[in-house]
Amino acid sequence: MADDLSRRGFLGTVAAVPAGLALVANAQAASPDDAHYWGRVKDLFDAPPADVIQLENGHFGAMARSVRIAYAAHVERVNRETTLYTRGAIGQDLRAVRLKVATLLGVDPAEIAFTRGGTESMQTLILGYNRLRPGDAVLYADLDYDSMQTAMESLARRRGVRVVKIALPEPASRDAIIDAYAQALTANPDVRMVLLTHLSHRTGLIPPVADITALAREHKADVLLDCGHALGQTAFSLRGMGVDFAGLNLHKWIGSPLGVGVVYIRRDRIGDIDVSPLEAPSDAIDARIHTGTVNFAALLAVSDAIDVHDAIGVANKAARLRYLRDRWAKALRGRPGIEILTPDDPAMHAGITSFRLTGVTTMAANAALRKTLFDRWKIFTIERDGPRRGACVRVAPSFINTPDHIDRLIVAVDALRTSQRA
Repeated sequence: MADDLSRRGFLGTVAAVPAGLALVANAQAASPDDAHYWGRVKDLFDAPPADVIQLENGHFGAMARSVRIAYAAHVERVNRETTLYTRGAIGQDLRAVRLKVATLLGVDPAEIAFTRGGTESMQTLILGYNRLRPGDAVLYADLDYDSMQTAMESLARRRGVRVVKIALPEPASRDAIIDAYAQALTANPDVRMVLLTHLSHRTGLIPPVADITALAREHKADVLLDCGHALGQTAFSLRGMGVDFAGLNLHKWIGSPLGVGVVYIRRDRIGDIDVSPLEAPSDAIDARIHTGTVNFAALLAVSDAIDVHDAIGVANKAARLRYLRDRWAKALRGRPGIEILTPDDPAMHAGITSFRLTGVTTMAANAALRKTLFDRWKIFTIERDGPRRGACVRVAPSFINTPDHIDRLIVAVDALRTSQRA
């Protein structure tokens, strides 16, 4: 009886928390600078440590409080019922979560499978892409994610192909990005597969995905799209962009528990990705990935995370993140000694953008800048390398941040710039 009462009380708490979403839901077009509205959104999340301005929200996204509590409830059920649940009713529950994710992406549930993150999703696509023949070439760029670059390089020994790497222009523009891929595809007509990052973790750059995908198709090449940072940070349609293969992350800007991603393969292209060696031959997308026993509670909590995402709305989220980004990037752009690595074209950025102090191009020097930002101003960021013109410091605001946080960043970066030029 006591256990029943405990469960009843706990479930009552869980049921009450999502009611807080009503305070932010149904705002069809919330202004990105509406302090009252975004204060309510901020209150959906636990506060970061006192006195710290957290501007490194790119590694993973904090769960909203309602998701964290629901996650705990899922853990409690899995732990209490164990295999009575995981070999029984969980199958129906996970199918419902899968349908919810497919609806979020605008695709068929049979075209997606769960992974443990965007990296595993992309590794599944890159290493499993079986249309390559010895003598073919594959193409990737300097702003692609490190693990994906490594996987692309491994195709030389795995598939006997030639690997082509390009550097994307900086400063970037829509036409310059398209031209970079066009020139590479023209100069390397044997390219049959292109890795493309939807939103760069290094600089925040969003390339014109639909144009590059169409261009690659004209050159008889497929695009594998890395959407690790795009989902939940900006609005898009996989089908609208003409994408056949994509890896996505649910624990960054959707805010599910750590360890959940999705791989997408258009239904009629599933056969172009190898079946996992741990799976029996199958036409199903699930056979392309074998994760073993997963964190069932984390998968179940994806549904709760999508509820929060839907309540705020992707258009509102995207507008808020661009607003926070523009507040500092536009203020500092053009000042001597500072380089903003992502253009102000709203189609080419979301919330993430990186900066570089002119001449400060090593990882060690940018790590020192990051440390100074934290030690002097308690602003937490992260350094990133990879761009051809040198390392940089990445700024990734989220929904816990306020304009005041951004204004303090402007003061701090301007002070760094001034001291560097002195």
